[in-house]
Amino acid sequence: MAVAEFMVGLTEILCGLSAILFTFIATFSRSERLELTMQNVLFFLLIASAASLWGVSLTGGTIWGDDYIARPLSLICIVLAISARLNIKGKNVSFGANPHSIGRTEEE
Repeated sequence: MAVAEFMVGLTEILCGLSAILFTFIATFSRSERLELTMQNVLFFLLIASAASLWGVSLTGGTIWGDDYIARPLSLICIVLAISARLNIKGKNVSFGANPHSIGRTEEE
């Protein structure tokens, strides 16, 4: 049971770090070098999170009191790891109005 508790603790740390870094990825994208570094860090953290979630499932541990949720969460971590590698800097993805240019457009 000590192995399961260790895996749960490791999983919580890895998933927490991944969530915090993923939240601030736009801040890191101000520098191209920093963005690339953070993409790589996020990718490896999320893959490690997926592996630790799978380990929780195999050792009989529980996440949030549920012994089934670890495997679906590991798949979500893999999808997020792939999406963390996408580089959208410099590309207008939404094609929406830029709030900073609305006032300028009305003046012109």
